[in-house]
Parts: sequence; C-alpha cells; structure tokens
Amino acid sequence: MKKITSMLVVMAVLAMASIGYAGERAGAFSISPFVGGYIYDDDPRDQPGLRENRPFVGLRLGYNLTDYFVAELVGNWVRAEIKAIDHDVNHFGMRLDLLYNIMPHSMFVPYLAVGGGAETIDYPGENSEDATFNAGLGFKLFMTDNVAFRADGRHITVFSHKTLSNWEYSAGLSFLFGGRQEAAATVTPVTEPVPEPVAQEPVAQEPVLEPVPAAEPTTPGTYKYCVTLQGEFDVDQAVIRPENFDQIAVVGNFMTKYPTTTAVIEGHTDNVGNPSYNMDLSQRRAESVVNHLVSKFGIDRSRLSAKGYGLTRPIADNSTDAGRQKNRRIEAIIDCAFDVQQVQQPDRLCMSLVLDFDSGKADIKPQYRNEISKVADYMKQYPSTTALIEGHTDNTGSPEANMKLSQKRAENVVNYLVDNFGIDRSRLAAKGYGSTMRIAYNNTPEGRQKNRRINAVIDCVINR
Repeated sequence: MKKITSMLVVMAVLAMASIGYAGERAGAFSISPFVGGYIYDDDPRDQPGLRENRPFVGLRLGYNLTDYFVAELVGNWVRAEIKAIDHDVNHFGMRLDLLYNIMPHSMFVPYLAVGGGAETIDYPGENSEDATFNAGLGFKLFMTDNVAFRADGRHITVFSHKTLSNWEYSAGLSFLFGGRQEAAATVTPVTEPVPEPVAQEPVAQEPVLEPVPAAEPTTPGTYKYCVTLQGEFDVDQAVIRPENFDQIAVVGNFMTKYPTTTAVIEGHTDNVGNPSYNMDLSQRRAESVVNHLVSKFGIDRSRLSAKGYGLTRPIADNSTDAGRQKNRRIEAIIDCAFDVQQVQQPDRLCMSLVLDFDSGKADIKPQYRNEISKVADYMKQYPSTTALIEGHTDNTGSPEANMKLSQKRAENVVNYLVDNFGIDRSRLAAKGYGSTMRIAYNNTPEGRQKNRRINAVIDCVINR
C-alpha cells in the first residue's frame, strides 16, 4: 500500500506542475483504457497459491451524471499465477463504480471512488466466482479539453470463503466525448477569420493617455463594485442632506469590513446650467462624500479619491424630470481583490477577464473555462442580473478590422456563457470597442497586452 500511495503522490505533484486544460463536464461519455498491477492478499491462509503482484489491464466506460459525479462500468483481466506449479490462470473482473470529482472545473481533477461487482478466477478443475467491493482515489490531468492522463488506486474486498483484502493500482488515458463543452464548438469558430496584421511599429508619439474610467478594472484578478447613491443636494450646494447618510453608510461599512479596498467617489449632474460650473459643482459634491467617509467612518483618506464629471456621463435622458434626477447622482466605484461570491450584491460590477486569443482568431481556448465561470457563477447567484460583455483590442491593424474582431470575441464569450453554463441569452449582450478604449500605451508589448481584454459589466437589480 505504501508503494501505491507514493506513486500517486509523485504523479499528483507532476500533474500540478504541468500545463492543463478544462476539467469535467456534465453529460460527457468517457472511454478509459488502463494498465497496472494487482496485489493479491499476502496471507497464504486466506488466498493460497497466487503470486502477490501481477500485471493487469482493463477498460472503463463512464458517463458524467453531473460535473461532480461519474458512473463507470469497469472490466479488467489479470494473468494470475499459481506459485506452486508455475501455472497461469485467468482472472476476470466486472464492476460498477461511482466517482466524486473534488475539483471538476480545474485541469487537475482529484476524485474519490466506490463500487461493487464480481470476479471470476479459472482455477484448474473449478472456477472461483465471488462478489467484490472497492474503494479508493485517483486523479485526472487534462492535457486537452477531451484527453486526460489518469492514475488510480483501489482497495478490493473479495467476499469468498473468507474476506480477502486485495489492492490494485493503474494508470492510463481518459477520452471524453460530448457534454456541455461540445455545444460551444459549433459557435466559437470564426467562419471568415479576421486578419490580425503582423505587428507593426507603433507611432512613436501616441496621444496622451486619457484617465481610465474608475469603473473599469485594470489589474487581473480585481473587480469593480459600483454603488450608485441617488441622494439629492440642495440647489447650488455640496452639503450632504442628513436623509442621505444611510446610503453613504453602505459604502463606509463595506470599506470598513474590507480594509484592502479603495474607492473613487464620482460626482455627476444633469445638463441644466453651465457645463464648466456643473463640472466644479460635481467635484465639490464628490469631495463632500469623501470627507464624510473619512470623518464618520474612519476610512483613511489615502483609500479615497474624488472625481467630478459634471454632465458628461448621463445614464438617463435629460429631457425629462425623472431622467435628470437619475443623472444627479454620486457613484462609489470600489476596487476589490477577492471572491465576488462572498460579497453583498452591489448596484453594478465590472470584472476583467484575462483571456488570450490567437492572432486573428476569436474562438475561446478551453483553459479559460474557469475564468469565464466567475461571471456565470455570479449571475447564477443573482438571477436578476444582466451583463454586457465588452471586447477590446490594441491598435495593431486597421480600426475596422479591430472593431469587427473585438465584436466577434465578445459574442463568443456570450455564446460560451449560454452553451456551457446555461445563462439565458436575454440576460447577455456583446459590444466590440476595437482599440477605441485603451487603458495603456500601445508602444510596448505589455501595454498592448493590457489593451487586448474582455470586460464583463454586470448590472444588478436591487430591492431597496
């Protein structure tokens, strides 16, 4: 048993150090040939005459009931040997197993297994037919989306004239067919790939980089939580009304609970009045909220900044009273770096998906399933949410080609969410921006990489 454990530990370490792909998926069929060793009970009183360690081969036929549970029909053959007369005998086994995948969506999928069946040993003169029960563990290392290396170890209990204790260890390959992932294959290829020209020398002097909108994440693994404060101010005043303190407390309590967060407080106005005056007024109102968070909640001022946008970023039609009221607002854009599922639902969330596309291609590589699943998991947790998937590129190539390519990439992420995670298409929209919304300079490879991005902007319906 120590040899089996050592072998599985070594294989697991090697597997975790390798580059892999997506994991298990519901509805998939699998075929898994394997080879290994079979260790017979070493107590001669229980199982006399058979050599202890013999090679064996077999085949597993599986079906993924869910991402986590797999049913497998297993058949194996051992060329057993009677020690006293050096005579080979056939040992056949057949059983039904149930596997539990511990991390089904990763490239390294450890699992637990249990099952039962029967075995037959063709002894000279008389066959031995006995029931069996097995339990053990193993792992799959996905080398592609449909092929995995697999290692397995089991304890076999044989209910014969006495209860026998055997062991088996094996390694082989698993081939997956069908399941959710296959459905996406029909929509992701680009029928006419948009040529992404060979990188050319960027213009030596790019225009000055505009400030990145606070609501857009610029660092992989971070999220932006946007809380809209619809509090009104008195005309031509930047003093917070007492009735709006409770709304600001949402931001203060959030930042107190998560001390690593930072926030940009944005001030916005409607289109009534002079634009330059509105810009100044919105700045003063945003600064009032910052001062309130510092004085009343003890938030360190270094974690806060204020930015006034005046009338430049309306979210509603200024031709109606209701629209102007929506535009007179304060927004708190909170930058976080933790699991979105553990945080109270905000008004709006924006996360940057780190996806790498091949040049001129828009199809999604299977290793990015986990990255996209962050969006799916959040939308499943909050079924009233909708999402806009934004595609962005660097400035390599023509603006027209980049716009078309970014749109296709965004559409393929939408299709992936629908086909692989069951998100209703009516909750999703795709928009390509090409190279028009850069967040870094394009004159370095690092800058161009930052600009080639997918953003998921999730709007939430809050019951207040």
